[in-house]
Amino acid sequence: MIFDRMEQNPGARLLFILACLVVVVHGLKLAQPVLLPAALALFLAVLSLPIMLALRRRGVPAVLAIAVTVLVDVAVFGLVILLAIQSVSEFESQLTRYVAALQTLQIRWLAVVEERTGIALGGYVATELLDARKLVDLAGSAVGQVAQFLSNTFLVLLIMIFMLAEATVFPEKFRIVVGDGVDDGGDRLTNIVQEIQSYLGIKTVISLATGVILGAWAYVTGLDFPVLLGIIAFGLNYVPTVGSIIAAAPALVLSVLIHGSLTHALLVGSGYVVVNTMFGNILEPNLMGRRLGLSTLVVVLSLLFWGWAWGPLGALLSVPLTVVVKIWLEHTQDLRWIAILLDKTPPAREPDPVP
Repeated sequence: MIFDRMEQNPGARLLFILACLVVVVHGLKLAQPVLLPAALALFLAVLSLPIMLALRRRGVPAVLAIAVTVLVDVAVFGLVILLAIQSVSEFESQLTRYVAALQTLQIRWLAVVEERTGIALGGYVATELLDARKLVDLAGSAVGQVAQFLSNTFLVLLIMIFMLAEATVFPEKFRIVVGDGVDDGGDRLTNIVQEIQSYLGIKTVISLATGVILGAWAYVTGLDFPVLLGIIAFGLNYVPTVGSIIAAAPALVLSVLIHGSLTHALLVGSGYVVVNTMFGNILEPNLMGRRLGLSTLVVVLSLLFWGWAWGPLGALLSVPLTVVVKIWLEHTQDLRWIAILLDKTPPAREPDPVP
């Protein structure tokens, strides 16, 4: 009876939807310790599923196929994590040198400003503008977040194992629950998973290529920690537009600190612009198709929302999570209009019928 009244009263229906939205958002925030590992496990499972299915098609038993898939994941991500930890530790050990270089640059730039403006700014040098202890604390916080992520790795892998074990039978279960008479649920779920798999697979390959090329570019241009810069570029490439800007910032700062030249920083930045333009604006849309794109406003809002709800890892997963939601909405007739609003470009209008 309540739902009948809401159908007759659009205002009450809108209030009900908003109330449900508030509850869902608050639930996402509170359930972050559980949902974030599950989301990471889901993305790993979707990316790893082709390996397991390929082994199963060759007659490998399910248990062995899952074990091999998990070992491949552990080897790849373990290598990346170890390289990142090593680079972060080296960066922390070099902080004193970077602080001294930054203080020298500040003194030089402030001297130029004082000479041109006649305003004495010496009181703001070093001690006021830069506190080395804050940088050390920031680096320590970054290492702590990496350690916390490693502590959750076992839980993520455990959830992923169970997801892979259910992957081959879950569509059939879903088909039975939905029923064969209304919109074949199993096929729809399979299509959704395939589209998510395609998106994450292409995005991961492009992100890997971006990270390798930009890491090599950092090495060629004489920057410290090229491996760390490549890993940062790889991770942030999952966030279109905004991610490439954030990924370039550490490289530009290091360029100024090490070489003390804005010309060198422009050279480094030009490499980032060329690589991100080539992959993000040319190659990626051609491989994925325009339908999987998100508007820049949606990218920024999703970055803010998921970052607020789930922290730095949530911000990193913000666009993949939003794309997953968008794909699901596209396959739900009643909610397809929301997917259209999230899209980067409006869908082509169907031609009017010829009278």
